[in-house]
Amino acid sequence: MNFEFNLEEYLSNGVENIIKGAVKASLKNPKESAFIAKFMLEIRKSRKIRQKQEAAGEHIPPFLIASITNSCNLHCKGCYARANKSCTDKGTDNQLTEKEWDFIFKEAGEIGISFILLAGGEPMLRKEVIQTAAKYKNIVFPIFTNGTMLDEDYITLLNHNRNLIPVFSIEGDSLTTDERRGAGIYSKLLMGMNEMKNRGILYGVSITVNKENLGEVTEESFISNLYNLGCKVIFYVEYVPVTSETADIAPSEVDRLYLEQQLLSLRKNYDDMIFISFPGDEKSSGGCLAAGRGFFHINYQGGVEPCPFSPYSDINIKTVTLKEALHSPFFQKLRNNNILLGEHHGGCILFERKDIVETLIN
Repeated sequence: MNFEFNLEEYLSNGVENIIKGAVKASLKNPKESAFIAKFMLEIRKSRKIRQKQEAAGEHIPPFLIASITNSCNLHCKGCYARANKSCTDKGTDNQLTEKEWDFIFKEAGEIGISFILLAGGEPMLRKEVIQTAAKYKNIVFPIFTNGTMLDEDYITLLNHNRNLIPVFSIEGDSLTTDERRGAGIYSKLLMGMNEMKNRGILYGVSITVNKENLGEVTEESFISNLYNLGCKVIFYVEYVPVTSETADIAPSEVDRLYLEQQLLSLRKNYDDMIFISFPGDEKSSGGCLAAGRGFFHINYQGGVEPCPFSPYSDINIKTVTLKEALHSPFFQKLRNNNILLGEHHGGCILFERKDIVETLIN
């Protein structure tokens, strides 16, 4: 892109556009309209809190990624989390407790963090943590889920707490999705999406982009189908090679340029949807946004990390505040050594510079 892209501004305006549309759709439901209006006010309050702290020399990123469990019920082909052993069939005993996550969510809201992305593993395996998140109406919680745990209890929870936004992981059509995630997964996702549409619940999808599905997941017919199913947010996450054997399906510079061009068109044609590309939008926003520049990651044990694809930590949230965590020596080294602001070709800069990152943490 030949312009500076402000991801936070785009998201804030995008959320506002979606909510304006939801208000129009819910005029016959005064209770729903009142909730949505209050929801928008909370987002604006959080932005003002961050701006006030910025003026005082304290930078607070708007996003936090919280991996609330390392357990997952699927074995998706090429899973990065399983490859780096941050995901297993059964969760370990040293996961952060519900009370510990409660404390984190509370503090996050107080310092102006607007969006906390709940990830895993499969986050819906920890319903008690998601129920805790629901209490914090000043924070939007996108829940990155494989969609297989969505039952009537969860649908009721989402229906009553609109700050919880399910984000279903999908790879493309039924053949592409089932080939990577397992037989029958696509049909479960389709049922979940229809339930969200029928109940008027905002939801999105997350797509791991590689050479094999790039064309499919950015074409008009695919987007139009999701739009008609009520989808409002699409995350394009660039595939990170698990091993050297899978490096050949990772997007090339040509593929990334193609995705950038498609995003320009999609954002213009679907102004009541949000399209987010990682790490593409980071490049356009002036460098990697990890390590507290735009977001940071807390793993299931409380380790504070630059991002999920750079699982290194020198500090644990059990012993520090969120503000203190943002000043960790490791984060400061990454920010002060121009690791994040270096030449960015479009891929994950921390993954590409893994040797340098490991030197800094050691």
